[in-house]
Order: sequence, then C-alpha cells, then structure tokens
Amino acid sequence: MKVMIRKSADGSLSAYVPKKDLEEPIVAMQNPGIWGGTVTLANGWQLELPALAADTRLPITVEARKLSGE
Repeated sequence: MKVMIRKSADGSLSAYVPKKDLEEPIVAMQNPGIWGGTVTLANGWQLELPALAADTRLPITVEARKLSGE
C-alpha cells in the first residue's frame, strides 16, 4: 500500500495512508533510522517500510506492507 511518511514541526514522524484517508503518528520503530524495518502506528498497525538511505528527504511516498492491525 502507498504510505506517505512525513516529519511534523515538533520532529515526530507520521504516516498517511491515502486509500484509507488515515493519518497516524509513528509510535515505535524497529530501526533507529526508520527505513528497512517495521514501524508501529498509534492505531496499532504495523507497517514494513522499504530499505532507503538514512538521509532520505521527507515527506516521501513509499510502498509499505501492512503486517498487522485492524
């Protein structure tokens, strides 16, 4: 599924899923650099993100895989 990852003014990360019109903060990350691991959203969804360079500029739309959640 397409997911847009962005950084807010306070430095926190959030994920927006256009198909579901859903925007949730990212509350946990498997890797400190976010890319190439799983992230957990505030609503409980777990998404697997692609492996990208640590200095990838945000916002960016990526193809993510939903692992669990509602």
